This record gives sequence, C-alpha cells and structure tokens, in this order.
Amino acid sequence: MPDVLHTQAAILGAGPAGLMAAEVLARDGVRVTVFDAMPSVGRKFLMAGRGGLNLTHSEPLPQLLARYGTAVSHLQSAIDAFTPEALRKWADDLGQPTFVGSSGRVFPRTLKASPLLRAWLKRLDSLGVTLALRHRWTGWDRDDRLLFQTPDGERAAVADATVMAFGGASWPRLGSDGAWVERLASRGVAISPLRPANCGFTVAWSGVFRDRFEGQPLKTIALSFGSHNVRGEALITRDGIEGGAIYAISSVLREAIIASGHATLYIDLRPDIAMAELTARLSVPKGKQSVSNWLRKAGGLSPVAIGLLQEAAIASGQQPGGMPPEMLAAFIKAVPIPLTGIAPIARAISSAGGIAFRELDGDYMIRQVPGVFAAGEMLDWEAPTGGYLLQASFATGAVAGRGGLKWLRR
Repeated sequence: MPDVLHTQAAILGAGPAGLMAAEVLARDGVRVTVFDAMPSVGRKFLMAGRGGLNLTHSEPLPQLLARYGTAVSHLQSAIDAFTPEALRKWADDLGQPTFVGSSGRVFPRTLKASPLLRAWLKRLDSLGVTLALRHRWTGWDRDDRLLFQTPDGERAAVADATVMAFGGASWPRLGSDGAWVERLASRGVAISPLRPANCGFTVAWSGVFRDRFEGQPLKTIALSFGSHNVRGEALITRDGIEGGAIYAISSVLREAIIASGHATLYIDLRPDIAMAELTARLSVPKGKQSVSNWLRKAGGLSPVAIGLLQEAAIASGQQPGGMPPEMLAAFIKAVPIPLTGIAPIARAISSAGGIAFRELDGDYMIRQVPGVFAAGEMLDWEAPTGGYLLQASFATGAVAGRGGLKWLRR
C-alpha cells in the first residue's frame, strides 16, 4: 500500500499558474500542497527570465485581449479579473516593482525571475503552503486518490479539491512533458492535440550557408506571409530559422505547414528603405568590387543578409550580381524562404492545444472530473511572446484557485 498524504487542496504543477492557484487558496485558510515532478519549482519560469522576465504587457486591455485570438472569449473574464495592472501590483507587493520597457513590455526592475520567485515562495510558506517535490503524477487509483511516483516509491494523496497546472509540452526537460494528456483523455476529457507555438521552422539550407551562418542574427527585418506582416529579428539555425519575428507569426505558418506540408516566408532585408531609393542605390556601377562588397556598400546589407540573398537567388536559378537593379531591389525586399517543416515542440517557447474550453465550467472545473480544475498552458489557447503567455497563466491560475474555493465551500 502506498503512503497516503491528506490535504484540502492539491496543486499539480509548480509553475506560475499552479503557484497562483495555491496562493489564492491559501490566503483563504485552505491547507494547500503543491506537487511537482522536478526537484525545484518554477523551472520554466526561471528560464523565461534569463533574458529579462517579461511579466505582462502595458498596451490597452482591448488590444492585449486580441492577442489571444479565437480563445479571447474564454480568457477575457479571467484576465478582466486579474489584469496587467493587478499583476504589476501583485509583484510590487512582493517587493519586486516593475517598469514598462520601450516596447511596452513589463519587466521587474531586477529584470530577473529568481528574486520574484524567492519572494513568492517566502509568501507561500508564510501562508502554510507545503511543497512536495519529485512527485510525478501518474493518475488516479480506484478510489480516485491522486497517485505519484517518488524517489521513495509510490505515494497517494487525498484532496478535496485539485488544480492541475502541468503546462503544455514545450521544454519537457523543465517539467512540462504533456504526459497528462493521455490520463485526462482516458476520463473522457476532450483535448486538442498539443502543437508547437512561438516556434522555429526548418529550412533546407545548403551546407555552405549553414556552416557559415548558423547562429547569426538577421536584424531590422520585416517578415510577410499572406496578409500577415511583422518587423523584428530572426536567427539562422543549423536546421532552419527562429527568433522573435518568426515567433510572432508562427501560428499561421504552423497551420499552413500542417495543411500543405510547406510554406514560403518572405523577408524584407531593408524595410526602412523604399523600393525606389534602394533601386537607385543598386544602380551605381559595381566596378571592380566583389558582389558581396558591393551589396554591403550599396545595399547596406550585413554578411548574413548577403548570404541569405545569395542562397535564395541561387535556389531560384539566379545570381544577385547578374540581376537588373529593379529586380535585385525587389528580391532584397522579398527574399523567399521555403519552410519545409515545424521545429520540434520540445524546442518551442510554448505550446498550442490542450483541454478544450467546453470541457470546463465557469470556474475552470473539468466537468468530467468534478473537483478537479485546470489552468495555464494545459488549456487550449496560445499567444505570442511579449508577456501574454505569463499574463494568461497567472490569470487562469487565479480563476482555478477561486473555483477551488467555491468547490470547498459548497
């Protein structure tokens, strides 16, 4: 017989959504235990803060909500109840004041996740929240007790309310491996397949280009695909392309590739220069300069941009140095990049898909499993980077926590 732990509320997953649910419940005096398979909490949260923890975004609420696409009708009430302003106040109350960056993104002044997480864990400890780490959830037993695999063997837990916040399936080495999908599906819960979101894409680079430019950034570019346009940066990888601008339109690129097996992305290497001006610059005789040196001087292109231009031109049977100025300018303004596939979900920033919202009631309780609530990336929504992922994770965690309180008081 496994060792049995008794708690009023069990939180499965120690990321932002789970810890927020734990805080909401514990503030009301509920005895809360947070279970996580990893040896420490918030691992993906800490990774997100490596380049500066982007907590939320400062844009007006209607524009922010629009970032969630078709899921906005399901997420609006949660975000209305825990707005970006409320999230900033929550951080400030933890002694981690925030600021708005030039892009409108909101960061802690320390720009790090670790001080905020330490302050948060200290608060949860003061509220009596217990952490049960190295506890990997494996399902339920015949008595609907939660089962966990631990270093000391199997353990069971009896809880009056449970909040699941396992995350999706990106970066599985940090804990969110999507193993919960099959277990919930076996209980009749409808789940949309998990797919990469804010992800990179594969490209069949030539060996010469790949070996020379792997890891090089394409700066100040504009991407277009159909009616979608975005400016930013991208990064050449050994197998393809990724980066902020790519992530911003990754959902439409992903769906196009799922539908037809491929997609052609167009990159404007000089978005700040009009076609006529670029054509005039490229009309200056090359003289004895090499093509690369001429493109650098006349076109204002970086070495990686020149390499990309040459890669695409050769693939289409042309040479940049042999194009008329008007044609070359047009090519620089719309370099075709054939995407051959989607980078693995394990490397994606986040994941799309998850528990269908129709499976949840207004308190985020899973209808098929009474007393069990779900939050965060387990749910069927996706959003671009820029603070939107964490904002919705915090907000849905708060809703699930309040739902757990209602269930316990019924």
